[in-house]
Amino acid sequence: MKLRRELGTLALVFVLFFCTSGGAFTTEDLVANVGPGLALAILVAVPLLWSLPEVLLIGELASMLPEEGGYYKWVRRAFGPFWAFQNAWLTWAYSIFDMALYPAIFNHYLAYFVPGLGVIERGLISAAMIWAATALNLGGARPVGRFSTATGAFVLLSFVAISIAAVPHITHTPWAPFAKGNGGTAGALGIGLSLALWNYTGWDNASTVQGEVRDPSRSYPRALAIGLPLVMVGYLLPLTTTLGASDWTAWREGSWPEIARLATGSLGPVLAVWVALAGLVSALSMFNALLLAYSRVPLAMAADGMLPAFLARIDARGTPVNVVLVSAAFYTVCAFLPLASLVAADVLLYALALFLEFGALVRLRAREPALRGPFRIPTGTAGVAALAALPMAIMGGVVWLEVHDPEFGLPAVLYSVLAIAAGPVAYAAAREFVRAPAAAE
Repeated sequence: MKLRRELGTLALVFVLFFCTSGGAFTTEDLVANVGPGLALAILVAVPLLWSLPEVLLIGELASMLPEEGGYYKWVRRAFGPFWAFQNAWLTWAYSIFDMALYPAIFNHYLAYFVPGLGVIERGLISAAMIWAATALNLGGARPVGRFSTATGAFVLLSFVAISIAAVPHITHTPWAPFAKGNGGTAGALGIGLSLALWNYTGWDNASTVQGEVRDPSRSYPRALAIGLPLVMVGYLLPLTTTLGASDWTAWREGSWPEIARLATGSLGPVLAVWVALAGLVSALSMFNALLLAYSRVPLAMAADGMLPAFLARIDARGTPVNVVLVSAAFYTVCAFLPLASLVAADVLLYALALFLEFGALVRLRAREPALRGPFRIPTGTAGVAALAALPMAIMGGVVWLEVHDPEFGLPAVLYSVLAIAAGPVAYAAAREFVRAPAAAE
């Protein structure tokens, strides 16, 4: 059986949207941590200095090597199976945090309608959400793409409506004060940058399904070109309007329904319900899109003989059922782990995996100059290396700032070091116990 190419550019835009953003949710936490002006400044700087270089580099790689498995295949082509496995290992490590967050966010917004749920009820709801997304994924890439497109429109429109309704109620500049009382401290700034980076990371995630995209060499760069400004406006538009129409000191994690109520006058109650529903829809859609993306990495690895062969099986609908089910079971267990305080590790581990991908582009440019797709960054290999160095320098600064935060930042860095150290051990185990012809490469 073969994979089917069922995702067009529009569907890919919204799969990317949910792999990266999912709407302005969690930006209220950024404001609460660092203050209005600094939050807005960070949300403008990060896409220009971090996401734009990432989008350009990922766009060229996706256009150059439009294969199922995406970034894993890019690193394998450039550096061989060991480093490709490390790239996949880092992906698994940060996906634990990523996928554990969305059931928690779902429960948070569900509490707006059904307050007072106990631990058991929230656990059952988390499991139900995970397996609802799994049922969609078992239908293949097409239903995931269609669901992402419909729900993406619903989420974005909720924030557009709030933004328009808030404009008549603006009473002060949205960026004042610039920083919270302790917002200028190194630790708080590091956590704030981590939150912003988390809101702008994931542009390479959907590359893993390029074997299921129509005309992937052109579709992926086009989707990136649409997706980055869409996400940036999706953050800045609702923040600038509602910050000017409400008291930012009342903002906290998960408070968008209350922000809508405070900032939009008589429309507040209706818009609060809409954005709470959008929070539920967004959490489900992010898990749904990322399950599609993350599950294709072990699929590609199994096809290469790095994981058991049963994970590479594809059913009559073109769906890798086994790997979707195994991934869903893994993330169900992870959803019950106490990981909330280590979200900053998600960003660090993601960045390390991403830097391997940047290195792959530099290596392929130098070693295989004839290898190119329809999209290519209009500069030489040295220019590509300089472009890749910018987000790497930013991440180095964020790590330095994070270690000054003993509550969240330092534990995240320590966990990341442990996860990195375990990668070579896992590779050795895979080579020893997984017996397949491709493993002898």
